[in-house]
Amino acid sequence: MNILTIDTGTTNTRVTVWQDGKVVGHGARQVGVRDTAITGNTRKLEEGVRETIAEALANARLEAGDIGRVLASGMITSNVGLCEIPHVPAPASIDDLAKAMRESLVENVWHAPIWFVPGVRNAVDHIGLHNCEAMDMMRGEETESFALVERLGLDEPTVIVLPGSHSKFVSIDKSGRIDGCVTTLAGELLHVISHDTILAGSLKEGFAKRIDPEMLLAGAASANKIGLGRACFSVRILDQFAVYDANARANFLLGAVLGSDLLTLKNSSAIRMSPGTRFVVSGKPILREAIARLVEGDDFFSGTVTVLGDDDQRDLAGAGAIAVARRRGLVDHE
Repeated sequence: MNILTIDTGTTNTRVTVWQDGKVVGHGARQVGVRDTAITGNTRKLEEGVRETIAEALANARLEAGDIGRVLASGMITSNVGLCEIPHVPAPASIDDLAKAMRESLVENVWHAPIWFVPGVRNAVDHIGLHNCEAMDMMRGEETESFALVERLGLDEPTVIVLPGSHSKFVSIDKSGRIDGCVTTLAGELLHVISHDTILAGSLKEGFAKRIDPEMLLAGAASANKIGLGRACFSVRILDQFAVYDANARANFLLGAVLGSDLLTLKNSSAIRMSPGTRFVVSGKPILREAIARLVEGDDFFSGTVTVLGDDDQRDLAGAGAIAVARRRGLVDHE
């Protein structure tokens, strides 16, 4: 069966075509649910998803009639997406997600019904100041996580790191269920601080181009000791009164932001990560290397630390959506 998977986030949509379990075509557009929030309707999102599907099919040299199943995951199932589905409360197994999938015909996108995979939320009710920090949710990362559970054969408590504009840390229990998650704004913070604050002049090219271990660790230590805001301003001080180059200063900022993320893992009530829990790191190469450097030698991260390669994390969203659909009986076992 030829399968088409749709992964729509806040700002981007990616479509993948699968033939006998192998990827044969891709499409991508800078369109997401943010466009719905801005315009107040789904027309731009529908158009963008439709065009991305057409691109992926063209790259695969297939026609719409050649596709046997279409699966969608991510923010496309939110209230500003194309088929709203409530989050499945954690702990959530892959079978729980399969049972909660919904079928919907979106005529302006595809000629046949699409099967949508829901997101997952932490099991916290009656939210208020007393417990809001324990609450978290995801749409999209659940399929990526289950793809990694399958690919890596995870059978022990594990925290999966999915860095991005919103960095997501997903807790997997020993039964392979999603036990909860915690989110930070690490990627957005790095972008905004680097481009839209007084630090832009001190960082020149913005993001770090290569890892400088000394500066990375120094930034994390600074944020841990005196707070993220002061650590960030230290980048300007290093520019004005010291001899460190722009890449070194960018590493200091990267360490400060990512170090704050690791502090979240140690103290957040959204997930209960224990010292020695297995730690799986994905993301772009420089982020993977930075996180690996920061946890190296930290007794809290004394369990197995797995840093994924590019092949390990390729097409995770689509692979996860197919794995979920297989449990629903929508896709044949390979």
